[in-house]
Parts: sequence; structure tokens; C-alpha cells
Amino acid sequence: MTVLSKELTVSEISNIWSSYLKNSMELQFFTYFFQTAEDRKIKKIAGRLLHQSEKNLKQLQDFFSKENLSVPRGFTEKDVRINGQKLFSDHFILFFCHDITQLSLSTYPSALSESTRKDIRNYFEITLKFTLKIQNEIVDLMLSKGIYQEHPQLKMEDRIDFARSLKYLSGFKGGSRPLNAPEIANISRIIHRAQFSKMIFVTFSTIAESNEMKDHFSKGRDLIEKVLSSLRDIMENEHIPLSSSGDYQIFDVDTPPFSEKIMLFFVNTCLGIFCFTMISQALTSSLRSDIVIKLLSISKDMSLFYGKGLLIAIKQKWLEQPPQPAGRQV
Repeated sequence: MTVLSKELTVSEISNIWSSYLKNSMELQFFTYFFQTAEDRKIKKIAGRLLHQSEKNLKQLQDFFSKENLSVPRGFTEKDVRINGQKLFSDHFILFFCHDITQLSLSTYPSALSESTRKDIRNYFEITLKFTLKIQNEIVDLMLSKGIYQEHPQLKMEDRIDFARSLKYLSGFKGGSRPLNAPEIANISRIIHRAQFSKMIFVTFSTIAESNEMKDHFSKGRDLIEKVLSSLRDIMENEHIPLSSSGDYQIFDVDTPPFSEKIMLFFVNTCLGIFCFTMISQALTSSLRSDIVIKLLSISKDMSLFYGKGLLIAIKQKWLEQPPQPAGRQV
């Protein structure tokens, strides 16, 4: 039996629109990485990601065309200087590629599960399969180079136990219990993510041309340092070792390779989405009161910072509005 094609749902429109903006951004970064990477294996990874982004954009453009929807403007070659100087070390490029594919792994599954039309499901299924494969290869390459940030390895209790009192939730005045495995895993994940985010803010604050963007990225750097200090204290008090930050080396350049528009978008989406996703995951599985309070404080500070980023994007006319129902324009 032939299933007739139906109109896209609002979820499907939202997901292909977000995917277009994301892929147009990635295309610019991957093109620059492919041009500047010197390590043969890292250059190959960047090239494959570049090729996939091109394929994704073509398929997404077809969706918009068939549905008589406007193709988003997104990002273009005007947002990156392909022949610019090398800004990131090859290892930093690999971390960058790892970070972007992680974003895909956090967004594509939900987009797939929310889609009902066959062609949209096929698109997200194919892109998800590619992302899973390339992410595994990136991790293997990082491990082979000794730069992957692994989580702590600790001996676990070989028994089943149950909380005996409300003291299990306490984290103050010397009454706190030791961290459990989910709490250690979540804090480690946030710390590793924050280390990468901090170096992005350091880099972007260095190459931004306007005082407003330099100031915004510098505030992001300071905020991330506050997060690191707060969470490292918990781990150090428990004598839990953490792997050091990765090889995030940057080089001096005469001309910024990226536009301020694409840098702000990367901060607001890649760094922002992960920030709130990781904090939400940590809050749902953290039971010690001191950890919960610290995470809530971090979430509040981050909300204010990323809110300011959206205000800057609107002020600069960089914030592209998502599709809206007809007759309901702002």
C-alpha cells in the first residue's frame, strides 16, 4: 500500500530548520579545519565532516523547496576566511570536531523520534548513523594520541545497599556522604565540557574585533572559570582525580578567521545547549543537597549569560527567526 505524503508537522519544520542553521555553521568551521589541519588523520576527519555537511544542506534545501518554505539564510562563506592563518592546533581541531558531533548526538535522536513523515525520518536516521560512526572514529583517534579526557576510574562497592535515612541527601556541615557514581560522572562531564568551553571563550575574546563581543566572550570565560572552581572543590574534597584539560593550543593571527556572528551562534547553540542539557542531567541524578544547590546556581548564572547573548544577536540583527504560522508574524 502506498502511503501518501502529508504536510510537515510543526516539529518536523522546527527540526529541519534548526538542522539547516546548524549544518550551515558546521560547514564553515569544517571547511576552515580541513584547510588548516596538518595531521593527515585529523584532516581526513575534517574532510568527511565537511562532505557530510554539504550533503545535509542539499537534502534540507530540497525539503524547504518541496514544501514551499523559505530556505534559512544561515551561514555562508562570508562568515569564515578559508585561506586565513592557522588559529587552532590540530589537537584543538579534533576536540572541536568531537564537540560538534556531540551536539548532533544530543539533537538528532529527538528529531528522529518526533518525525512521522518517512523522508524526514530517513534524513535524521542517515545523519545519526554517520554521526555515530564518525564520533567513534574521533574518540579512537583521540585515545591513540593520548588526548582524550577520560572520567575517573574508582573501585566500586561490590554490594547492594539502600539509603537508611534522610542524611543520605545531606551535603553540609560535615554530614555529607561520599559521592556516588552518577554524581561523580556528571560532575566530571561538566568539568571536561567547561574546560573546552573556557578555551573557546578565551579564543573568541582574543579574535573578536568589537569591544562588545570581546567583553561578552570574556564574561563567558570568567563565568566558566567560576563553574570549574566550584565543581573542582567538590571533587578535590573527595580526593577524586580528574584528567587535565586537553591540548587546546591556539596561535596568534593577524585577521580573525570567523565572523562575530558565527562565533556568537556557536556559543549560544553548541556551548549553550550542552550547558543546560548537562546541568539538567546532573540535577536529575544528584541527591546530595550541596551539589543540587551549586548546580542550580550555575544554571541561573548561565541563563543570564546566554540571555545576554540572545539580546546581542537581536541588536546586531543576527538572530534569524524560526518559521511561524501564517498571520502571526511578530
